[in-house]
Amino acid sequence: MRFSSADAVILQEMSLFTASLNSGSNGNCYYIGNEHEAVLVDAGLSCRETEKRMKRLGLKMDTVKALFISHEHGDHIKGVESIATKHKLPIYITAATLHHGRLRIHEQQIKTFKAFEPVTVGGLSILGFPKLHDASDPHSFLIKGNDVTIGVFTDIGTPCEHVIKAFKQCHAAFLEANYDDVMLETGRYPIYLKNRIRGDHGHLSNQQALELYSSHRPAFMSHLFLSHLSKDNNDPELAFELFRGVTEETKVVVASRYNETAVYHITATVSQIPVKEQKTVRSKTEQISLF
Repeated sequence: MRFSSADAVILQEMSLFTASLNSGSNGNCYYIGNEHEAVLVDAGLSCRETEKRMKRLGLKMDTVKALFISHEHGDHIKGVESIATKHKLPIYITAATLHHGRLRIHEQQIKTFKAFEPVTVGGLSILGFPKLHDASDPHSFLIKGNDVTIGVFTDIGTPCEHVIKAFKQCHAAFLEANYDDVMLETGRYPIYLKNRIRGDHGHLSNQQALELYSSHRPAFMSHLFLSHLSKDNNDPELAFELFRGVTEETKVVVASRYNETAVYHITATVSQIPVKEQKTVRSKTEQISLF
């Protein structure tokens, strides 16, 4: 099917664009935007690496208007200071996360947000809400615009009511699938660390993620990005195969810890407009440990 220039404009107006710049314990960063502005959720890469990966995708840093921080763990904040300093971006962060993260950011750039109070960034609305994780004040996010909703759900011990309610609204979601139960149980980690990972304030297993998807996926969800996979306790192909059998109506993508994904056009009317995707650079590189 070919689109006219008018069709292309309509597609853009009905879309949000998203990509994982990196997903794993070595750094997390997710791009969500429209034609005019975008936000980054977390900044676990250096400023230089963030810019390099965006450039490879044809994305421009000057379209990024704000940075949203989920919690203070290093794989989510280690690039905040360098990005904030160079690009003078507002940093949306809770007061507790700012305190425990010990970030050195110019006071004028700090914008504290509160749970369930949407933040408007141009044509985007970003809603933060609490989740269960072993951090001071962890939040996940819904990003809305052009009648499309994209969720970022990583670093979650168990799906609480806030996560479930948000997931039901998503046209696309970055969903943690951190570990395989058998690999974690039989792996080299000490028992206290195994219990931390699989505890209610740890991380989601492949099976927990699958149950969340199977029970609460909305009919209009077109893309699912399996995120924050462990090196030692998971395998990208294993996670992908687990989901492939039950996700015929949803495209499943495994977000890598080494490479950015393609930029995906997420539309509000997936049954009418084919999704246009850039070529993805694939790699069989392994995921590193979460801790």
